[in-house]
Amino acid sequence: MPSRRTVLAATAGATVTLAIGTEARAAARHPDRELRALISRMTPEEKVGQLFVSRAYGHSATAPDQADIDTNLRELGVRTPAELVARYHLGGIIYFAWAHNTRDPHQIASLSNGLQNASLTRPRGLPLLISTDQEHGAVARIGRPATLLPGAMAIGAGGSPGDARRLGRISGSELRAMGIRQDYSPVADVNVDPANPVIGVRSFGADPHAVAALVAAEVTGYRSAGVAATAKHFPGHGDTAVDSHYGFPVITHSREEWETLDAVPFRAAIEAGIESIMTAHILVPALDDSGDPATLSRPILTGILREELGYDGVVVTDALDMAGVRQKYGDDRVPVLALKAGVDVLLNAPRLDVAWNAVLKAVQDGELPASRLDESILRVLRLKARLGLFDAPYVSRSGVDRAVGTRAHLAAADLIAERTTTLLVNRDRLLPLAPATHRTLLVVGADPDSPTGTTGPPTAVLATALTELGFTATALSTGTSPAPATVDRAVAAAADADAVVVATCNISATSAQRTLVERLLTTGRPVVAVAVRNPYDVAHLPGVHAALAAYSWTDVELRAAARVIAGRARPRGRLPVPVRRADDPGRVLYPLGHGLSY
Repeated sequence: MPSRRTVLAATAGATVTLAIGTEARAAARHPDRELRALISRMTPEEKVGQLFVSRAYGHSATAPDQADIDTNLRELGVRTPAELVARYHLGGIIYFAWAHNTRDPHQIASLSNGLQNASLTRPRGLPLLISTDQEHGAVARIGRPATLLPGAMAIGAGGSPGDARRLGRISGSELRAMGIRQDYSPVADVNVDPANPVIGVRSFGADPHAVAALVAAEVTGYRSAGVAATAKHFPGHGDTAVDSHYGFPVITHSREEWETLDAVPFRAAIEAGIESIMTAHILVPALDDSGDPATLSRPILTGILREELGYDGVVVTDALDMAGVRQKYGDDRVPVLALKAGVDVLLNAPRLDVAWNAVLKAVQDGELPASRLDESILRVLRLKARLGLFDAPYVSRSGVDRAVGTRAHLAAADLIAERTTTLLVNRDRLLPLAPATHRTLLVVGADPDSPTGTTGPPTAVLATALTELGFTATALSTGTSPAPATVDRAVAAAADADAVVVATCNISATSAQRTLVERLLTTGRPVVAVAVRNPYDVAHLPGVHAALAAYSWTDVELRAAARVIAGRARPRGRLPVPVRRADDPGRVLYPLGHGLSY
């Protein structure tokens, strides 16, 4: 067993010099030859473990808070993340804010080092591939002081592959500094259904070729930073009104439609050198009529992804605790069937002990040939080698300080965001507003839970930003479903304002947010609507004097919207999706590419 030379020196700010096993060092020198030799010496238990990436609760690998110890014991049967890695010989860990893994950058780096040490100090210890979902925009697991960038649909509105590449490079360099070498991003789904409850603004847009260009650019950015990007969710989750977290979506595209719409961004990702592709828990009868979700479909994962598209990188499942993959088979069969279909990595099994033992039993019984396991393990270890994990699995405190949340990164995020804000309506050239004519502003509207690490809530962020730009802005949160008394309070407050800014979030025909806007319009005050999630809200607000799409409610996008309202930035975004009429969805109100300026 290799000796441990120092104990998490990174937490004290010193250079990290933790133990790296002789197996890992050898693999780093002669990747394929040594990796195959390494695999031949692994026990069945070690092989099975390399195929699993799991959650683990706590901010520390060895000393989590008592509440996290209790949750680990209840869900995973261990006290600490380090014990989980050791018990199951895990190939990786995924970080979540709700698992208390991501308090701050130094803590994250320390956790990463502790987890790597837990794995590498075991006999035949191998480095972990630590991952997270840092899509930016609406989905971000790590917040301030790390750099938060605009989400995918905002980048789609900007339309700049250069900005997508910069996003990948900035995000990747910060993740790598914290010990995270794989990001489950970008979303390669083409969002053609405005009612899509799970993708929406997480997609770059509705034009498959525009999406493809931005996916490829972001992948290139991540690769330049030494982080594995992950294109998701294959074979395409963009045209569904069902969320696979809670149900089983069915995609009714024909094979020809799939080729011309859904497949295009994944082909581009593969050509750009994507190192990981995530499966979708969806049914696509045109690709496989067995009734199995794509995650468990050999015709889709092996027949199409591997053989037709020529992809030989890592295939990872979407989280296995999602309803979309658990409706037809039990938690003991799902991981086995996924591996038989062509999956390499099993992500976040709901019951790790059940899944792990089921795979081990399938190997021992011969249902899963050893050669099938070895094939996936080789892909996983090749990826770890390409990411430098066999050479340098640890990170340092000083490296975090040099890379995470730097002035240059924060400034770049602001500039990128300015190129995404989309002006949809501007009656009588109301915008830009000026303090000389509209000094007093009332900011009301929806305040959805802020994405990780943003200052939020949106109304407060907008009011603060507008005040800093010379206005006197007051925030009044009215929520996503304002009660009549709340609407009355907002209307009364509008009497003292020169103009009203309303933050809207996913308005429907019967939404109380629509009632709020209609009542505000009766005051005679100019009303500016800012859609802080889906850009389709404008279809339900025919009377507003101005309307903008910010595409998310993170600080960087809200500040950019405030600068556009104030005329400090020119609106340059163009709709990456069409907005259809609320009263006649068959007709387009604002086409793809629409966007005003001044």
